[in-house]
Amino acid sequence: MEAVMRISLSRRVVSDAMMWLHSKNGFYSVKSSYHIARLVSKEVDGMMESSRLKRKGLTWPKLWKQGTESVLHVLWECGVAQDVWAGSKVCLQKCTTGRGDILQLIEDLMGRLIVDDMELFFVQCWVIWNQRNLVLHGGSIQDPSWLVRRAENYLKEYRDAQVHLSVWVINGSVQQLIMWKPPSGSIYKINVDATVFSELNVSGFGVMVHIDKGEVMVALSGRGPSVQDSEEVEVLARRRAVEFAMEAGFMEIILEGDNATVMKAIMALSTNSSRLGFVYEDIYCIGRGLRDFSVSYVRRTANSVAHSLARFAKHLTSERIWLEESPPPALEAMYIDSCIIMNE
Repeated sequence: MEAVMRISLSRRVVSDAMMWLHSKNGFYSVKSSYHIARLVSKEVDGMMESSRLKRKGLTWPKLWKQGTESVLHVLWECGVAQDVWAGSKVCLQKCTTGRGDILQLIEDLMGRLIVDDMELFFVQCWVIWNQRNLVLHGGSIQDPSWLVRRAENYLKEYRDAQVHLSVWVINGSVQQLIMWKPPSGSIYKINVDATVFSELNVSGFGVMVHIDKGEVMVALSGRGPSVQDSEEVEVLARRRAVEFAMEAGFMEIILEGDNATVMKAIMALSTNSSRLGFVYEDIYCIGRGLRDFSVSYVRRTANSVAHSLARFAKHLTSERIWLEESPPPALEAMYIDSCIIMNE
């Protein structure tokens, strides 16, 4: 029941549809059912093993100190790793099972996960390996939920640092990065970004609307619901962005964002049968009602204003709108963008 309640619904009156939640495209396949069967079998075996170990008085730190383990076992298959992956917000432990080594696991995950989730996977692996080394040298084992939060915080700090380090040096030798560009003619450019505030169990989104020469038309920052993964928070933010455009009367728009998976799915403008299919269909429906609707994927450095507004949503309880004024939470990012425009 909880899983059903967490499915993002359409804004329109649509017929119910059946979808297979264990594949990315929403369609059942023998391969996906095989993985689920292996996962269930492994969980049952794991519970039995955990019970036997408890009776023997063994702990995972002691097991870690016994013999030589494969990298795959340390990072994916052992009890500590499984507890960590079970608490991951992207549910990585459900992605794949039965791989022969860590390289096969990574190859399989790269074919299934979006870039943001793959980055979290690598950081979480580092945290698990670091925890193992700590235990081997006399340290104490940390709670799995703490290890999950540590990985998420490390990744967030890194991403935030990348935004600040991407400043364009006007009179220097720093190589030019891909930065934001203003729209041309009468087209409105809508930049949108989203983020997850795991400690508050909510998400946040930011929307910035520019017209020719980079003039600010309107900006929006607000909170969103709790989500299951990064794709969900990103597509919900883009739906809110196009809804906002319609509400403001913008009929010729470019929707711009830095999540490649979501932007490519919107560009496809085709039937989407995944668990987020209804949300994508809402975006398609609104797009068809506009005079001009196009989609553009950009790097994070070209979307820093919307990113700043999304992060600001953490401090809000309701949506905040700025009409024809520069939103204070994004002033630094806007200044960087303006410097680029002035020196072109």
